[in-house]
Amino acid sequence: MADRPALDVHNLKVSVGDVGILKGLDLTVPFGEVHAIMGPNGSGKSTLSHVLSGKSGYEVSGDVWLDGEPLLVMDVDQRARAGLMQAFQYPVQVPGVGLGSFVLEAGAAQGIAASDMNEKVSAAADAVGAGPFLERAINDGLSGGEKKRSEIFQIVALQPKVAILDEIDSGLDIDAVRDVADAVQALRGPGVGIVLITHYSRILEHVTPDRVHVMMDGTVVDTGGPELADELEEGGYQSIRNRLGLTSRAPDPGTTDEGSTPFDF
Repeated sequence: MADRPALDVHNLKVSVGDVGILKGLDLTVPFGEVHAIMGPNGSGKSTLSHVLSGKSGYEVSGDVWLDGEPLLVMDVDQRARAGLMQAFQYPVQVPGVGLGSFVLEAGAAQGIAASDMNEKVSAAADAVGAGPFLERAINDGLSGGEKKRSEIFQIVALQPKVAILDEIDSGLDIDAVRDVADAVQALRGPGVGIVLITHYSRILEHVTPDRVHVMMDGTVVDTGGPELADELEEGGYQSIRNRLGLTSRAPDPGTTDEGSTPFDF
């Protein structure tokens, strides 16, 4: 583990039909680090999370390794078993399936002994503040912030090698962002690499990333430390364009103002 990054992405290209979305993206996330990915609408952030998680409907080329194993050849369930999990921007409700029971079953599917999994669930619930949700159906009747904490609880309990957190701060008020940030802090550890995708720097006031990557036009155009998020807060994405000599451009055909193609949910 020490000799390999948690996630290693090389020259990743993704398109839907004639629309290019990711255009040669490179990204390396070591174990034990949190890497924030920021970018304007339409830059390809959500597409990156979809492709890593195995969502269909994309034409994909390039190389992605998860702890040294080739990821793109794996089916969705194989990626999960290999150690990749995603917290979604819009968590879905699953009526009739209790959160605690679901996580215990997921642990059993990974071959984790029931006694060990019970301990992991209890510790994760305490760390994330998810205890009140365990007997409830997944995300049923929860607020936006509670749903995001429920998502992170599942990741903390199941301890993946790579956690993709796709805009988990979107639509949350100030207090909820702080609660979710505390949950992310509980997730940090030497055995996991975290990809934190966000539009805004506010969650980074509570979760200090090891690296910040700025995406524009389907690729990473700049990488730095937490100070890069401060630059974005001060001058917006235009400050990055000005510093790098990039020109503003109209979104690709088929791209909405939410930054997603009709195929990019």
